[in-house]
Amino acid sequence: MALTDKKRRFADALQSGATNREAAIAAGYSEKTASQAGSKLARDPDVIAAIGRKLRAKTATPAEVKTARKVNSPPEAASADDGLVFAEFDDPRDFLTAVMNEQSAEPRLRVDAAKALMPYMHGKVADQGKKEARQDAAKEVGKGRYAQGKPPLSVVKG
Repeated sequence: MALTDKKRRFADALQSGATNREAAIAAGYSEKTASQAGSKLARDPDVIAAIGRKLRAKTATPAEVKTARKVNSPPEAASADDGLVFAEFDDPRDFLTAVMNEQSAEPRLRVDAAKALMPYMHGKVADQGKKEARQDAAKEVGKGRYAQGKPPLSVVKG
């Protein structure tokens, strides 16, 4: 499943040093069920991956951070402090390719980038139009034995 807002807040609270119960309460879970929710969320693969991404972003070398600028992803896909770092791009196709291939990016963001990149790489079958497709099919059928014959020679009197 995707990293929800509560899971993201839980991961942030864990990174700040809170216990599982305190992090669950900070994420918005009830105090009565915070222990169970914290235990469950601590084992969630999405939360573990989010914490791992943040740790990798913190351990980035200063040279990498200086040469690239931080790009904020859409709010529903990733938080503004997610730590995604991409180089500046002039071409949207290059940017989408970089987002799609970024291993530290959230999987949902990578899938959205791949979906947005599809029209750039692969045209739709319906783009050629129905009439053109029928004409092409008719040309293919009309070849060979059943092809149209040569027109008659014109007679020139002179």
